[in-house]
Amino acid sequence: MGGKEIHRVVFDEAAIAARVAQLGREITEAYPEGDLLVLGLLKGSFIFLGDLVRQIDRPLQVDFIVASSYGTGKSSSGHVRLLYDPMTVLEGRHIVLVEDIIDTGTTLRCLLDLLRARQPRSLAVCALLDKGIMSGPPDEIRFVGFQAPKAFLVGYGLDHAEEYRHLPFIADLA
Repeated sequence: MGGKEIHRVVFDEAAIAARVAQLGREITEAYPEGDLLVLGLLKGSFIFLGDLVRQIDRPLQVDFIVASSYGTGKSSSGHVRLLYDPMTVLEGRHIVLVEDIIDTGTTLRCLLDLLRARQPRSLAVCALLDKGIMSGPPDEIRFVGFQAPKAFLVGYGLDHAEEYRHLPFIADLA
């Protein structure tokens, strides 16, 4: 697989499943009424989002958003482009943006600005992992699965060159 080896498992299947179930309960309690839209940031969030929505015990809708701040380079350009914009009306709805990992926050900040401009009833972020390196994280980050080590993580949707997403655990890639 890609010439890289897994150094160690950071979060195993059981730990992920338990935390995702708990996040589902937290989201259910936070939104007892109103239209709830769970908006997945692709590609990294797709496995997490699929498991999470099955743990949220209330009516909801799901849509996706695809954004890029990298273009053809390996470092962020600082300019975020929407590659897929949700077709769902966002105005007046509770929106939970589902993210795989919070790193520097460049893309996340831009997406939050774009989503706020569409006048949702409320806006929150649910991230599976937070590396804790984002300066001045926005108040919208309300649900976090795990504090992540400052390592290159793969599995459970996270990739390296489009590989490793399928792993049922999260690992440090050596």
